[in-house]
Amino acid sequence: MNDNLFDILASSISDEGATAIETLDGARISYGDLVSRTGRMANALVALGVKPDDRVAVQVEKSVEAIILYLATLRAGAVFLPLNTGYTAAEIAYFIGDAEPSLFVCDPARAADLTQAAAQAGARVVTLDTKGKGSLTDAAASAPSGFDTILREKDDLAALLYTSGTTGRSKGAMLTHGNLVSNALSLRAAWRYTARDVLIHALPIFHTHGLFVATNVTLFSGASMILLPKFDPARVFDLMARATVLMGVPTFYVRLLEADKLTAEATAPMRLFVSGSAPLLAETHRAWHARTGHAILERYGMTETNMNTSNPYDGARVAGTVGLPLPGTEVIVTDPETGAALPQGEIGMIEVRGANVFKGYWRMPEKTAAELRANGFFITGDLGRIDDTGYVHIIGRGKDLIITGGYNVYPKEIEAEIDEIPGVLESAVIGLAHKDFGEAVTAVVVLTGAPSLTEAAIVAALEGRLARFKQPKRVIFVQELPRNTMGKVQKNLLRAQYAGLYHN
Repeated sequence: MNDNLFDILASSISDEGATAIETLDGARISYGDLVSRTGRMANALVALGVKPDDRVAVQVEKSVEAIILYLATLRAGAVFLPLNTGYTAAEIAYFIGDAEPSLFVCDPARAADLTQAAAQAGARVVTLDTKGKGSLTDAAASAPSGFDTILREKDDLAALLYTSGTTGRSKGAMLTHGNLVSNALSLRAAWRYTARDVLIHALPIFHTHGLFVATNVTLFSGASMILLPKFDPARVFDLMARATVLMGVPTFYVRLLEADKLTAEATAPMRLFVSGSAPLLAETHRAWHARTGHAILERYGMTETNMNTSNPYDGARVAGTVGLPLPGTEVIVTDPETGAALPQGEIGMIEVRGANVFKGYWRMPEKTAAELRANGFFITGDLGRIDDTGYVHIIGRGKDLIITGGYNVYPKEIEAEIDEIPGVLESAVIGLAHKDFGEAVTAVVVLTGAPSLTEAAIVAALEGRLARFKQPKRVIFVQELPRNTMGKVQKNLLRAQYAGLYHN
């Protein structure tokens, strides 16, 4: 049996004439087209010297051809390495030097800047532009469509995704065919995905959410996706009339809530709104339900594990939680110091085990051994708890834990209180070096509308709601919080920016 993701996907196609991908210009790519076009692309890759287990590094804009390239790479038995389109030439040089791909695919506009780094790593450079044109698609156009998918086992690598590297150098997470297939099938069942579904695909495809969740789940269901180059609220509203699913980051839902168009009538054709990649505020969850009658389904995953938990499709989607462990995935909470399992309800380190968990970090055996236990549990770095109904609550990243005066402070608890204050849009709580307390609790706040709140007013509002050691020593007002491309607040940047606040 071939465990190659593509062969498993192809075997599930029941209607080759059904639309797999639709673009905004009205072009429709059927499942039959997808098979033949990935065959041509796979033949082109092989002709370019790509062999099984070779890495194919890709920094291109979102397009149908980019998705075909992903699938063709897997068909050829190679390892797909997607790179954020915002990465600079210096950053790309690190990834290429570390992964040593045999082929690097980039936008023709950037080829001159990136060719030297690729050449130093021994990678051949081909191009693919925003319209899906370039030397790679030229090569594929003349290649035959027939291709015998390369035999792969479940444990063979399918993709290499680099973590954001907020501390230290970025790590390459090795994801197998078994990881990706198991998670796609699990989510297909959990979210009741069928061939009747139409996804509004507005996510980037260099990340787990847009590539493995949105794309894989849709294709494994025989469903169709409408490919948007990027998130565009006006387009999303137009497409809701004939779509059924939207997957997004919290920012999508905040932006859509700002529009008068958001009504129960506008969202009536839709059956599912999924949020992930960053925490969804309970306030956003409540506001969305009030305006549309839909409860956003929040789930929890990461680069190294794909998806771990999900609020249920049928049942309570609880605001502020990431739901229940997916079938086949175990979630436990442990003491960060000892690794011992903690009683239900206690806060500790979240660890996960299952077919979704990655193989380890690329060429980092010590880092792999430190974070992937011998018993198969992966130490996520996220602090959380499991309540008495089994729902998982994410409290924050372990590195964001604040220790002030010997007390542990969890930023999310304080952020939840600050966000409830009228006039506050959102907040981020960080710990900054302090000579007396070790770390001082510090709040960075974004206000709504006209800035009428003061630092003293926020501190006063928290009196009686939080223990004194949890209350911010200072409140800083900003226009917006720094975020990465997936909407996660980058607290490391805030800590760096305000590092000297208490040194005076």
